[in-house]
Amino acid sequence: MATQVYDRIGRGYSHGRRTDPRWMAAITAALGDAGSVLDVGAGTGSYEPSASTVLAVEPSRGMLTQRGPYLAPAVRAVAENLPVRDHAVDAAMAVLTVHHWTDWRQGLAELRRVADRQVVLAYDTRLHSEFWFTREYVPEIARLERSRPSAEDIATELGADDVAVLPVPWDFTDGVFPSFWRRPEAYLDERVRANCSALAQTDPAAVTRGIERLRRDLDSGRWRRRHADLLELDELDVGFRLITAGGR
Repeated sequence: MATQVYDRIGRGYSHGRRTDPRWMAAITAALGDAGSVLDVGAGTGSYEPSASTVLAVEPSRGMLTQRGPYLAPAVRAVAENLPVRDHAVDAAMAVLTVHHWTDWRQGLAELRRVADRQVVLAYDTRLHSEFWFTREYVPEIARLERSRPSAEDIATELGADDVAVLPVPWDFTDGVFPSFWRRPEAYLDERVRANCSALAQTDPAAVTRGIERLRRDLDSGRWRRRHADLLELDELDVGFRLITAGGR
């Protein structure tokens, strides 16, 4: 699944999905003193720690070609069958990727097999389903979200030691789906939508209808009247959770 999805939609990820230093700090802290890290579903390597020896695993050839020359070496493989021995690394990380795995439970078992510590960034699918863009403009996204493992499911499967809320600041630099919660005009940009799997995997006709409704609401000022409370906030909890399990 992830291979097909990101070979198709991931062509601009290195531009639209840029590292946000606030999330980077949280992920680095969760990895702690891990000297070696396996980044599973690594994509373009946005959140790989510079202070550790990193090996990246990514199934999509299109994503691998976007990795910069300064990043860790990467191999093409899937989470459900990691090409490393038992306890090969100090920590295994997976950033916004578990919901794309064909068998997410098997993938998490592989993370436990290769590392004593697991650090997983996931999200509460209920909150994504209730996000204003989904609720008011493209409700079809909720059907997709209901089919994905939620952060709570992942934390339970891993036997998590800690689940931390990662709020999204209004000026967030990583173009994840709800990151434009206070900047709705961004969703009118096709390039932004292409970098959001929730939009790229939803019926294009439904997305087009929703975008046109949003455009009208922005032009008329209706969106701002309806969501005036959001314009007062500096950050928002839209469901992202940093899950840590295993030794430290």
